[in-house]
Amino acid sequence: MDFNSSLRIAATGLHAQTARMRVIAENIANADSAGKAPGEEPYRRRVPTFQAQYDAEVGGKVVEVGRLAYDMSDFTSRYEPGHPAADASGYVQYPNVNTLIETMDMREAQRTYEANLNVVTVTRQMLGRTLDILRG
Repeated sequence: MDFNSSLRIAATGLHAQTARMRVIAENIANADSAGKAPGEEPYRRRVPTFQAQYDAEVGGKVVEVGRLAYDMSDFTSRYEPGHPAADASGYVQYPNVNTLIETMDMREAQRTYEANLNVVTVTRQMLGRTLDILRG
């Protein structure tokens, strides 16, 4: 594997984790977004999907961002009789977003991003040292 291949593989990893962090941020931002009227569904948590694709130019597999999937778990209900979206019993449906899980997912995505960034940094350093050896 050459330097360009390792850079390309790491770049696809960076792109994938950036997309993942964007979706997680959207989930956190909408964690308290209830419906506007009774019976209206609140925001539903989204989950990014990834696929390993063979890249002939690289000679190996790279990661690609797939479609966004919806988390089909149940919404949470809170008793808030004065809320505009409250049903006849006074309960409001809230998104199925658990901010603790989203925070941990964000941390994992951040660390994976950093690992791919380290691959890019080390590859560039190795390329620079190789050029220095060839010059000297």
